[in-house]
Amino acid sequence: MEQPGDSSHAALVERARRGSDTAFSRLVSENQAAVRAFARRLAANPADADDLAQEAFVTAWKKIDHLRPDASFRTFVCGIVFAKARNDRRRFNRAAARDTQWHDLTPQTASSTVDTKLSVQAALQVLPLDVRAAVSLCVAGDYSHSEAAEILGLPLGTVKTHIQKGREALNRLLGVES
Repeated sequence: MEQPGDSSHAALVERARRGSDTAFSRLVSENQAAVRAFARRLAANPADADDLAQEAFVTAWKKIDHLRPDASFRTFVCGIVFAKARNDRRRFNRAAARDTQWHDLTPQTASSTVDTKLSVQAALQVLPLDVRAAVSLCVAGDYSHSEAAEILGLPLGTVKTHIQKGREALNRLLGVES
């Protein structure tokens, strides 16, 4: 994996900035698996995750000039994925609030509870998006706390707190003793 400062990474980014589709395609190819894996941990289902990753790469192409020279392309695109996921979550929450208001106006019957343990993916979906993102990057992904802080636009201490709280919540949700 090419990192910032690696001359070939810098050269690809510079060529992409000048409009090279080939250079950008190579950057996508080299980072697509990591970006999609991150998106899959944030999204509710794989199809949404693939759409999220694709939208992030399109946005990265449009905003390649915003990529700092000292940053990696992977970090740049993961930051876009997180921002898009956060916006999608806000939109979903607004729609859910409207649905809840409507739902509360109609008579309801008691619903049954599920006795089975939650899967890890289902448990992750319960976590707030920023906590889920930090856990996904640092625990499930191959990112350092510093990289996660940069991707998420959060202070390093906040990322570490999110990871600790996320682990505790996942253990509780999955019935794992810590």
